[in-house]
Amino acid sequence: MVHPGKKAGWGHRSFMLVLMIYLLLPLIATSIYAFAREWQTTLLPEKWTLDWFRMMFEDVRFLDALWTSLYLCSISVALSLVVMLPTVFIISVYLPKWESFMKGIVVLPYAVPGVVAAVGLIRAYSSGPINIAGTAYILIGAYFIVVLPYMYQGIRNSLLTVSAVELLNSAEILGASRKKAFVSVVLPNIWPGVIVSTLLSFSVLFGEFVLTNMLVGGHLKTIQVYLYQRVGESGHLASAIAITYFVFILALSMVLMMLGKKMNRGTHG
Repeated sequence: MVHPGKKAGWGHRSFMLVLMIYLLLPLIATSIYAFAREWQTTLLPEKWTLDWFRMMFEDVRFLDALWTSLYLCSISVALSLVVMLPTVFIISVYLPKWESFMKGIVVLPYAVPGVVAAVGLIRAYSSGPINIAGTAYILIGAYFIVVLPYMYQGIRNSLLTVSAVELLNSAEILGASRKKAFVSVVLPNIWPGVIVSTLLSFSVLFGEFVLTNMLVGGHLKTIQVYLYQRVGESGHLASAIAITYFVFILALSMVLMMLGKKMNRGTHG
């Protein structure tokens, strides 16, 4: 039996160290390249500079692209959360027989490649009464479909973990209405899982390129499209954009995780 407080052996530590180096090595190399002025034949750059970051932040197109990606992803994730949270709750608690059907629906984004989905959406919405090809509306709709598996599975697992049906029944026995039981008892208990699902969905959308480029690449410049266009100009500049992009996602993730922990402590405190 393994005790929770037992220290890991050298084998486990060595494996974790090798794994961390393997995962972080591309990021470290990209970071070094973003700060390098000249790096040709030496192990480390001969000269360092912040000029690539200065050029990036002085470019108005970068800030516009970052803002465009931010609000498109935020709207898509918020819309998905508003729709999926009550839907998954109702299906898990009141309509469990529908779960198999729902699982089949939400895994469809995995089965359809991004290129095929983009071509289908462009053909469907480039004419007729709903002509939204090339607009933010079609991209938000596509994003909504992309994050369905992450939102559904995360919320469903959270409901199963806290035994939502038993919690709901207990709250109703104690006199709470069904709506109050969901808002005051079930929702605070599944909130950490909902935060993680939201964060994962946002990160997936913020890094999505194929759908974005094919659906609105010529009309809306998101951070992914901007990065793709600047890669050909300078590898150093592209590395600076990639590192800034990573730091932005990391900071946002930390803020959301801290917010989730704070809300969880408030609930149990």
